[in-house]
Amino acid sequence: MKKELTILLAEDDEGHATLIKRNLQRSGLLNEIIHFKDGQETLDFLHQKVVEKDIPSLLLLDIKMPKVDGIEVLRQVKADTKLRKMPVIMITTTDDPREIDKCHELGCSNYIKKPIDYDNFVDAIRKLGLFLLIVEVPDVNSEV
Repeated sequence: MKKELTILLAEDDEGHATLIKRNLQRSGLLNEIIHFKDGQETLDFLHQKVVEKDIPSLLLLDIKMPKVDGIEVLRQVKADTKLRKMPVIMITTTDDPREIDKCHELGCSNYIKKPIDYDNFVDAIRKLGLFLLIVEVPDVNSEV
């Protein structure tokens, strides 16, 4: 992953957001991380960036958020021709198989369940950081 790649984190739980950011950095990820506290704030940012032609490359998305939930954010991102190539990784406490299926049907790249236990949560995020260090993401601005 290139250093200039921006990671968007849509997470309404401030404690979870802090743990995610801290442990992604501890895994060696040096990328800028921009935090949003609700789905509407995330969508507003994405739509503004589309206008500016400066689209972030990766979205970490919680499902249960105020204003607009993560499933609706995912639906709108994947329906937008300028955003749909952006990888979206769901990070949530929800393990309902119907919601997992729905997210995959809508086009999420991966689905990670947040462990309830602190140590397991930290470990899961560090592993995500290691994964993000090696994953290749598509250039969302390139024409297909």
